[in-house]
Amino acid sequence: MASGSGPVSALWTEINRCGQNGDFTRALKAVNKILHENKDDVTALRCKIVCLIQNGGFKEALNVMNTHTKSLTSDMIGFEKAYCEYRLNRVDHALKTIQGIPEQTDKLKELYGQVLYRLERYDECLAVYKDMIRNSQDDYEEERKTNLSAVLAAQSTWENTSEDLGLPESSYELCYNAACCLIGQGQLSQAMQKLQKAEELCRKSLAEDSDQNVFDSKKKVKLTSAEGVEHKLAKKQLQAIEINKALLAMYTNQADQCNKMLASLQTQNPGHPRPVLIKVAQLCREKQHNKAIELLQRFSDQHPESASGIKLTMAQLYVTQGHVTKACDILKSIEEMKYKPGMISALVTMYTHEEDIDSAIDVFTQAIQYYQSEQPGSAIHLSLVREAANYKLKYGRKKEATSDLEQLWKQNKKDVHTLAQLISAYSLVDQDKAKALSKHLPSPDTMSFNVDVDELENSHGATYIRKKAAKVVGESQPKEQGPEGVKKKKKKKKGKLPKNYDPKSTPDPERWLPMRERSYYRGKKKGKKKEQVGRGTQGATSGACAELDASKSASSPPTSPRPGSGTGTATSNAIPPRQQKPAAAGATRKKAPQKKKKGGKGGW
Repeated sequence: MASGSGPVSALWTEINRCGQNGDFTRALKAVNKILHENKDDVTALRCKIVCLIQNGGFKEALNVMNTHTKSLTSDMIGFEKAYCEYRLNRVDHALKTIQGIPEQTDKLKELYGQVLYRLERYDECLAVYKDMIRNSQDDYEEERKTNLSAVLAAQSTWENTSEDLGLPESSYELCYNAACCLIGQGQLSQAMQKLQKAEELCRKSLAEDSDQNVFDSKKKVKLTSAEGVEHKLAKKQLQAIEINKALLAMYTNQADQCNKMLASLQTQNPGHPRPVLIKVAQLCREKQHNKAIELLQRFSDQHPESASGIKLTMAQLYVTQGHVTKACDILKSIEEMKYKPGMISALVTMYTHEEDIDSAIDVFTQAIQYYQSEQPGSAIHLSLVREAANYKLKYGRKKEATSDLEQLWKQNKKDVHTLAQLISAYSLVDQDKAKALSKHLPSPDTMSFNVDVDELENSHGATYIRKKAAKVVGESQPKEQGPEGVKKKKKKKKGKLPKNYDPKSTPDPERWLPMRERSYYRGKKKGKKKEQVGRGTQGATSGACAELDASKSASSPPTSPRPGSGTGTATSNAIPPRQQKPAAAGATRKKAPQKKKKGGKGGW
């Protein structure tokens, strides 16, 4: 039992978890607790050596190995010892250690090749890598070929020898080493082309490598903590390194360490937005979205020069929480981005998602007014007018769309498409204006359509095909038809009219259009319940609701004639729903028996 820290099994669980998360500092603490109880625990000693190596403590790792030589034999920790010596630039000692290990594993051969390369014994190193590529079957073949190409480049540069092994140039490392070989041979122009190709491949590789291993990045960032690095880098570079360290701590679930780094960064640079954004991301990972928004709002008020990016993040958080209208309010408050095309598109899309068509049209209107005063007649100005007109037509605001369409048509009076849209809009608002504008349409004689009717009918998707008359091969005498051969003519049935059809009422001229495209459509209104016939208090009538509905007044044409409406006016003899008699059922169809309702409130 480890005193004051729970059972040893819990400590091993902690070591395993920390090892998987890459937190070797915390794992080392747990290992030391186990060794405090049993200093000769071989497994714990080996774990301690691994933790020290991962944290860059090569000297400490060697001290542990040299102190416990009885417990830790060379076949157990031979590779770790040689690796520490290699990293401490004790290359000769590393070579002796490797040669003293009886079993040569793949990882030991890899290290052996690195040692030989460092000792500039290129021929032996080349033989090691050739043997490994020939006899190994794993996922590290490309890395070995890269090392092999580095050996060839070194031979070409320092020993004036060249050997073409037909290595590929699929990665920027391989391409770079090939360029170094050409430099050693004096072929500088070809080497320059290889270097440019290597640069292109490197940029492409880094751009695609967005899901790289976080733990591998943590190992790489530790190289920036070496002695003397702070004297070679600028302040902004050191700041970028600290920000990356905080990001790595967040992605490896080291919240405490991440918060400490962010606090230090905010103290050094109180106006820098990056530490605040990382802190917000950490809060969101902890499901504390309200605190994250409060932090962003506070920073935005204190540092208005950085408010744009902060407010975009606030809007994104509001959208993820489902508060789309609040997100729109935040976006509209960013003055420098208020009239950008991307911002206008985002606001219109979000308001349309909330079925707030009026607010979306207001966004278009304000943007058009801005560009009308700042950049009149520009491409972006006319593009916004076009989009606004199409949007209004799509959602049945044809009267509002006429001004935009007129503005577009005046800019280009040869635009027949815009003129047709304008006439269509005015036909429902001002028919005299529509007739006057129709005179500007080109005559049918001037329009050349060049349409092949037969090809059009035979095309994919044609729903009606004109039947051609069959060719007559030979003449034949018509047969005399007796009374039995005469076919009776079928009587044409009259088309059925709707039950509520009234010949005196005028049908709705827009009944063929979708509801959203009709001039009197006002969009869905939130919070307004539909009329429910037969429900509510005793004696409630639906007629009273219809009288209060402005869309059903005489100024707005009805969607379809109503029974008993006569000329379209409402009747005063409205019958309450509970006093209406049901229509008589047909004589040929029987009503299916209804089952009694079980459970619930009210019953039958």
